[in-house]
Amino acid sequence: MVPEPPVDADALEIPLAEGAQHTREEWEKATAAVLRKSGRLGDDAPDADVWGRLATTTLDGIAVTPLGTADLVQRLGDPGLPGQAPYTRGARVKAPEDAWDVRACFADPDARTTTEHVVTDLENGVTSLWLQVGDGEIAPSDLAQVLEPVFLDLAPVVLDAPTAPVDAAQALVSVLADKGVQAAAGTSLGADPIGNRLRSHGVTELDVVDEVASLAVRAGVRAIAVDGTAAHDLGASDVQELAYVLAAGVAYLRLLTDADSTTGHDADTAAGLLEFRLAATDEQLLTIAKLRAARRLWARVAELSGIAEAHRGMLQHAVTSRPMMTKYDPYVNMLRTTVAAFAAGVGGAESVTVLPFDERLGLPEPFSRRIARNTSSLLIEESHVGAVTDPAGGSYAIEKLTDDLARAAWDLFGELEAAGGVPVALDLLRERIGTTVSDRALLVARRKRPITGVSEFPNLREELPERRPSASTRPQPHRYAAEFEQMRDEPVGQPVFLATMGPIAQHTARATFASNLLAAGGIDVIVAGATDGAEAVVGAYAEAGRPPVAVLAGTDAAYGEWGADLVAALREAGATRVVLAGKPAAVEAELDDSAAAGLDALAFLRRTREALA
Repeated sequence: MVPEPPVDADALEIPLAEGAQHTREEWEKATAAVLRKSGRLGDDAPDADVWGRLATTTLDGIAVTPLGTADLVQRLGDPGLPGQAPYTRGARVKAPEDAWDVRACFADPDARTTTEHVVTDLENGVTSLWLQVGDGEIAPSDLAQVLEPVFLDLAPVVLDAPTAPVDAAQALVSVLADKGVQAAAGTSLGADPIGNRLRSHGVTELDVVDEVASLAVRAGVRAIAVDGTAAHDLGASDVQELAYVLAAGVAYLRLLTDADSTTGHDADTAAGLLEFRLAATDEQLLTIAKLRAARRLWARVAELSGIAEAHRGMLQHAVTSRPMMTKYDPYVNMLRTTVAAFAAGVGGAESVTVLPFDERLGLPEPFSRRIARNTSSLLIEESHVGAVTDPAGGSYAIEKLTDDLARAAWDLFGELEAAGGVPVALDLLRERIGTTVSDRALLVARRKRPITGVSEFPNLREELPERRPSASTRPQPHRYAAEFEQMRDEPVGQPVFLATMGPIAQHTARATFASNLLAAGGIDVIVAGATDGAEAVVGAYAEAGRPPVAVLAGTDAAYGEWGADLVAALREAGATRVVLAGKPAAVEAELDDSAAAGLDALAFLRRTREALA
């Protein structure tokens, strides 16, 4: 629901331009005029309807207002100052030169190649290492070689070893001992058996927590990664990811402070052993608000857990989303990760990992690794995004969105706790995530959540860059573009005949719409037509080899004048399926299908592919 304006809304002043103040009523009037001109608002509709027309709704059912106004935050609590409870505005106050820790990810099983990548990245802007260890990735026995050239007292190292958490932790601790150095702040052994349970991969026994925590305390490093991407990679919404992180964090606190364990820790020490990992997506406002909400929520959990205020801050590692990445037109991933990294930095993450744009294609090459690390470098050094702590703080829309996410996540967290807490309640969480996946898939199918280069503006003739295949045994994340990409993986050998009707200026819009739609399903087109009359079109159809499917693209006027004749002529010439680009009511003829904005594109493409097969 869009928030109702307060009683004195008409008197509310809104700064629409520098030095000018306008009331809400004036804004509504000006905005309504624009929407009526574009046909998005009826002439008889009240001006106040613009709020509903322009508001967007997240997958969690949270309304995002089109304009932030002071009334949105009138009833919200004080977010505090950066570095102070409730830490909404940041767990610490950063100096302008601090920005965020640029953390690169390494997974190549070839130890020599990984060592070269580590050295290159550290020499060119990367400040910490995220090592993925296990089957088909870096072997625990190779950690000494990989880290040999690294100054471990300067560059933090974070392990991610789902299949060998203890072996990897012991190997890193041994390297630190052999070098005789104290690990840099932020170093973590990265065990996460609860996340492994959610992913159904790796070591899931909770005894690992006690063992790895003991190693971590002796080495003076962190022990546990509370990895929200375990939920995100399954397709979770922002609220579901936040709720999972809270529930998993609480579960780890209970395990670490268990008086019956051999190494029970006090609450403050236990909190200091945790690091939190969250996904950053190309929905920048949601990412900013999610990171802010996560800190506020964890501070509340820590308060209720008896943790001292100084230890209630959440150490955040933001990773650009894997599900949003595409296999086709992979260079668009550079744009996605840039927006995500920007949002992560603005949202206050201490560490940010930008995944290489080609990670869907296999092991990244030096070029894609350079682009990944330079994304953060450009944002920090040239755009100065990290120069201000919590630059979004005080934004009415961001503060409201932060509060909405926090409240919704707290409610879901309460449900998970009432169900026994994680890992007992993981099935409940999976069920909720499954609903989100279905909801998102429908929006993607209808192209209401367009995926550039895949569901929109695909290039059937692109040549994908070649990469060495990954041998990792980790489960593949849920990909938002998966169903479209499956069609692209198996292109149809038979093209569709696209019959254009009338002059170029009249048919271009619908012809382009139809061509892009078909290409999204791996279907090529042969375009030909005439300015008037069916005879010339049918001649071109015969020259094209008489494909079984023909699509008509023209104006409603052209459809009414000679559309029925063209449909009949194409059927007589051999077309077994005739489709109209537009609303079927525009032509008085029996059609097999139609394609207009808002259709279920996936269902339409499947029907068309079956006809071509």
